[in-house]
Amino acid sequence: MNFDELLKSAGNTGDFTIWQIVFVLVASFVFSMLLAWAYKQTHRGLSYSTSFVHAMIIMGVTVSIIMLIIGSNIARAFSLVGALSIIRFRTAIKDPRDVAFLFMTMAVGMACGTGFILLGAAFTLFAIPMVYFLYRFDIGSMPTAEVLLKVHLPDGTDYHNAFNDVFARFLSDHALLSVETIQGGTALELVYSVQFKKDADERGFLDAVRTVNRNSKVTLLSGQQNVNV
Repeated sequence: MNFDELLKSAGNTGDFTIWQIVFVLVASFVFSMLLAWAYKQTHRGLSYSTSFVHAMIIMGVTVSIIMLIIGSNIARAFSLVGALSIIRFRTAIKDPRDVAFLFMTMAVGMACGTGFILLGAAFTLFAIPMVYFLYRFDIGSMPTAEVLLKVHLPDGTDYHNAFNDVFARFLSDHALLSVETIQGGTALELVYSVQFKKDADERGFLDAVRTVNRNSKVTLLSGQQNVNV
């Protein structure tokens, strides 16, 4: 192959014009950006990552190009599957909701890459209100006032009965989740799942717990449904 033929093959866009390719790229980018914006606005917890948002957008655009490359060519499809199978992703995704957003950006990328631009636009315009609706009305959450209590006790204390009086005064329910030795075995760290009585004074509860554990550390964490660390 001479230099002129190489240049000609390098500029080959198959059945697409350069403007069609640009349109697909821009459309997939815009749709992915809108989904990323919805993800940012409705995210909860402490695991928010800017890198993940960028990955969503990049994935949407990349999938659109992959679909353009494959087209209706089965041989290309199998070649790409073989090439992509060597990639290994070692980053753990903590929230299943993040996986759903990745699939949504992949879907709009596939729609754009296969020429179904209106389908990609319709899905994006439907997905954003759907995500906001689930977020706004907290669909699927359990109505509970449950919180986590983390408390330190000196070693040798009868932790099974130490807080019985305090818990009876302030709590409607409680359960011991874990016991761990800390500070070289000189203290214990207890984690309880607790539910306050109606109109219970949380500050008074903390003061009562500190009286029992001799002013050692006491921590209240938000409900288990909202803890994301």
